[in-house]
Amino acid sequence: MAEGKTQIAVLSGKGGTGKTMLSVNLAAAIENSLYVDCDVEEPNGHLFLKPSTENEKNVFVQHPKVCEQSCNGCRLCVKFCNFNALAYIQEKLMVFEDICHSCGGCALVCPQKAISEEDRTIGKISEGKSQNVKVLTGVLNPGEQSGVPIISELVKMCRKEAGTTIIDCPPGSSCVVMDSIKDADYCILVAEPTIFGASNLEMVYELVKLFNKPFGVVLNKCLKDKNPAEEFCKEKGITVVGKIPFDHRLGKLNGDGQIAVRESKLYKRMFSDLYVRVAKEVKHETVINP
Repeated sequence: MAEGKTQIAVLSGKGGTGKTMLSVNLAAAIENSLYVDCDVEEPNGHLFLKPSTENEKNVFVQHPKVCEQSCNGCRLCVKFCNFNALAYIQEKLMVFEDICHSCGGCALVCPQKAISEEDRTIGKISEGKSQNVKVLTGVLNPGEQSGVPIISELVKMCRKEAGTTIIDCPPGSSCVVMDSIKDADYCILVAEPTIFGASNLEMVYELVKLFNKPFGVVLNKCLKDKNPAEEFCKEKGITVVGKIPFDHRLGKLNGDGQIAVRESKLYKRMFSDLYVRVAKEVKHETVINP
């Protein structure tokens, strides 16, 4: 962990567990924090934080551009492409942009130099401010196959920031989640109190173990009933850093797109205390794994 910088990633095995609710409230409970929305397919942190837009930039990938006059139909590029993004049909080389992975291999293997590369916009990153929180939001254009380039750019931008960063990860355990947590100093896994919630918790638990990331669990929507997600934590010896009760008022604030810590001293204290516990865990991990 770089001096003066802490990155905390918030994950869940599926959408709707309270990952964004926890992320935006933690960010708002901390002085001068950075909130980064890496859920680029469906970013919704901005709906709560309502940041001013101070800057926007497009994110590009490169894709093949064919010079028909130079192509002699040898099909070496077609044979090379493992993603079947190229086809030679009726004496014409065709590129299917939607399945191209922008590896650039087709241009490298073309003996006629008939393939070059050009930029294609796949989304954007917005920078803004919401009171004490700087906000970075990645947005993937509809129909694009992968948000990894946008998340990689967000991760680069985070490296320039001091203080505490809260990363709101995409749900699940796919490539985009892996990219989102690769610089994280600590991961918070959010789980619901159901058998399905325990199953989804196990999925992200396996991911952070694979990446050897320090982590703890926040149990959301807790009732007095048996909690399978908590049972899973006990079975695996996982630290539970916080329990958020099933609370109609908190649910209504969240449903209305409000930041709970800005609406109530009770919730300000609840999320601030949770951050203090997480910060202690981060400090502990820094000592034992410097």
